[in-house]
Amino acid sequence: MQHFFPSVRTRFCAAAVIALSLSSLAACAKKPETAPSAATPPQNAVAIVNGTPISRDAFEFYVKTLTSGHEPSQLTPEQRGQFLDELIGMELMAQQAAKDHLDKDPMTAAEIGVDQMHILADAESQSYLKDKEPTDQEMQAEYASAVAKMDKVEYHARHILVAHKDLALALIKRLHAGAHFAQLARTESIDASKSNGGDLGWFEASRMVPAFADALRALKPGQYTQEPVHTQFGWHIIELLGTRPVTPPPFDEVKQQVANSLLQKKLQAYVDQLKKGATIQKNL
Repeated sequence: MQHFFPSVRTRFCAAAVIALSLSSLAACAKKPETAPSAATPPQNAVAIVNGTPISRDAFEFYVKTLTSGHEPSQLTPEQRGQFLDELIGMELMAQQAAKDHLDKDPMTAAEIGVDQMHILADAESQSYLKDKEPTDQEMQAEYASAVAKMDKVEYHARHILVAHKDLALALIKRLHAGAHFAQLARTESIDASKSNGGDLGWFEASRMVPAFADALRALKPGQYTQEPVHTQFGWHIIELLGTRPVTPPPFDEVKQQVANSLLQKKLQAYVDQLKKGATIQKNL
């Protein structure tokens, strides 16, 4: 049942966006056509490229991003040198991009803007949530609410999916006459499950579209639908093979997912609060 406690990110930006942002945001700043003289290098610069410093903070961030949080001091001198060479290469490319006026390209400018927005939103989300860890009482209440909403039964079913109602009606007549459901699924169904005789395995009805789920719940094991069931995918004939009760996972097993769900709700409430205090005009 773990999927009923969805794993949520409490951040707005993914690691890939963070990694890309280094080069993207570097290109955002307009570089001078000629390199200025740097008589006194910044103390925290790990390199100066055509007069532009690469800060030690940027270097450490880059290393941590690409090594799952390792400090530069944990790496060998050769590894640190490789990462620094990569940053220098990115800085050179960014400087050349500015000279080529690529930062003026509409799509490039849009990408830079979205990356910056992601990074700042991520920083704000972490700042807002840093002192809002859910209490045990909050998590127990969230767990109880999720358990109350979950399906209590799993279904084992198979189906035949066809494109036209007339064909579905004809197949139901063949089933009435003694045709084997799985064999008809193999020869007539357009669903990927046809190779398994239409078998969908065990699942909760809530995973299916409403019309399919409603028809399934109305069946008893061994029965199939007497009328085709229409969904956006086509026309279904559904056979219920069996049912079994669903046991919720222990609280301790899904505690972290429950905590993540609560953090996401708190963050969404904060975003909703900001929206209420903002002036927003949509032009789509």
